[in-house]
Amino acid sequence: MLGPVLLAAARSDSIRRIVSAAPVTRPVVNRFVAGERLDESMAVVRSLAALGLEVTLDHLGEDITDPVEALRNRDAYLALAEALGAEALGARAEMSVKLSAFGQALPGGHDLALANVAPVVEAAAAAGTTVTLDMEDHTTVDSTLAILGELRQRFPQTGAVVQSYLFRTEDDCRALAGEGSRVRLVKGAYKEPAAVAFQDKREVDLAYVRCLKILMAGLGYPMIGTHDPRMVAIGQELARRGGRKLDEYEFQMLYGIREAEQLRLAAEGHRMRVYVPYGTDWYGYFMRRLAERPANMAFFLRSLATRG
Repeated sequence: MLGPVLLAAARSDSIRRIVSAAPVTRPVVNRFVAGERLDESMAVVRSLAALGLEVTLDHLGEDITDPVEALRNRDAYLALAEALGAEALGARAEMSVKLSAFGQALPGGHDLALANVAPVVEAAAAAGTTVTLDMEDHTTVDSTLAILGELRQRFPQTGAVVQSYLFRTEDDCRALAGEGSRVRLVKGAYKEPAAVAFQDKREVDLAYVRCLKILMAGLGYPMIGTHDPRMVAIGQELARRGGRKLDEYEFQMLYGIREAEQLRLAAEGHRMRVYVPYGTDWYGYFMRRLAERPANMAFFLRSLATRG
């Protein structure tokens, strides 16, 4: 029951102010967020790369309400691409973007988001890396996939995320599983209505497996976004059955979660990519991490008790 409450709180300005002001919050946020500045995130990239891990970087920000904010987010990603290129880290680190941070929800938002993200994708290619479009709530899916199609005409390595809890996602996987595609499959972290999404965890898990089978049988590059040991094992088995080599798919997990498992998979030769968020607008991301797993919430509450 707590998960839906936290997901609703992720978009509450009043709760944002309370949580942000709590003295204990910042140390706990540091478990999941790599810092507020670009140099802090780059230090994390270097440390993870030294451990044999790969990275996707997310400059935090979403649901913006001003076109000027969209430009600031664009410029933050341009600076990130420049930094990755300067340190020749493009082979180990890509970028993840939320199109709502580029103005997708504003009037004329589809075209605005496309105009803002296109130079980021171009800069990423120049730096020897690529971009994956994060998926947000179900109202954004059609726009996001349409923008993906536009971007892939020039930059076919551009990736996308799909969420297994949406009823439509199996069909989306079939459409996206073509040659050259890059698709990250996750379960989903937004509060969605029963009219469009599975509400029961078991149904979400079953949908995840069905979607993963489609992606593994396709011609693209599946990115298995999960911390669930069962889904990791199923992904490995489906790859084995499909004759996929270790560099023909990858696992992805969040920064600060199941770190030992990340290292284990990398040590076994799997491509293991860590989703590393950074920036000052960490609140929505942080609340969704608490909502996703009871262990995350327990960690936060223990910290409150310890520091209270």
